[in-house]
Amino acid sequence: MSDDNATVVIRDIKAALSSSEKEAEAKPACLLVVGGDLNGAIFNVMQGETTAGRNPDCQVPLDFQGISRKHFTITVDGEGVAILQDLGSANGTYLNNVKVEGTATLKRGDMIKVGSVAMKFLPKGDPERLTYDKLHEEANTDGLTKIYNKRYFNDGLENEVKKSKVTGKPLTLIIFDLDHFKKLNDNFGHDAGDFVLKEKSRIIKEQGIRQGDIFARYGGEEFCILLPNTNLKQGFEIAERLRKLIESHEFIYDGKRLPVTASIGVADYRQGVNTGTDLFKRADSSVYKSKEGGRNQVNFYKA
Repeated sequence: MSDDNATVVIRDIKAALSSSEKEAEAKPACLLVVGGDLNGAIFNVMQGETTAGRNPDCQVPLDFQGISRKHFTITVDGEGVAILQDLGSANGTYLNNVKVEGTATLKRGDMIKVGSVAMKFLPKGDPERLTYDKLHEEANTDGLTKIYNKRYFNDGLENEVKKSKVTGKPLTLIIFDLDHFKKLNDNFGHDAGDFVLKEKSRIIKEQGIRQGDIFARYGGEEFCILLPNTNLKQGFEIAERLRKLIESHEFIYDGKRLPVTASIGVADYRQGVNTGTDLFKRADSSVYKSKEGGRNQVNFYKA
């Protein structure tokens, strides 16, 4: 009997290892930030050219002193070979503490340093990536709803506002509160409230957002969705679709359908928005208009 159990365990380990290897194979090359304010941040390095620098439209945005607007590129060819090239930066690009002159081929574990930022290179399919992905996910995910947390959202908001200032591309923010959530907790219990938060997050994640949108729990029953490359009209239409999705969904807990609706505010990047906080305040003020107007509705910011 014990031998049979041991065989099962070994098979399970082999299956787990095989699954991890397949998961790792799907991962692109990346730069892992080591130390400093961005410690643990992961930037994908896709096939083709990836640019790093202070410009927010760089694929690897590094808004720190000592880093040029466009500091270096990494070019990955079809065979997965990665070539590092400095772009004439003021302070240079260093590979394993040696200044890069011209180009250099990257290997697993190579350290790239620009200004005060150090990054470790991991090639496509490297299994070490899975460990860092898990740590990154845990640091940036809300424990209850399994969507992004406030910290991740705030960083993304600031970066996207900076990007819109440089590129002129539209950006819209949706904020919503669940209506009378305290009353729901009081009447049905906090377990029911937690169920609503998780279920609402699930349906929006599956049916309400697009790839590239940032959906986060800001705190309590307040949620945010950041929509890059989306104008105010489009953002309003998305918000109205989300409102209907929440209102029509059957939140069934302990055999009872719970009353769930949301008050939603929408604002976009335009004149007067200089920071992420500016955009947040505009969308948040629109949430209060929805509450004052009777709840379960969408309002947008009017200057």
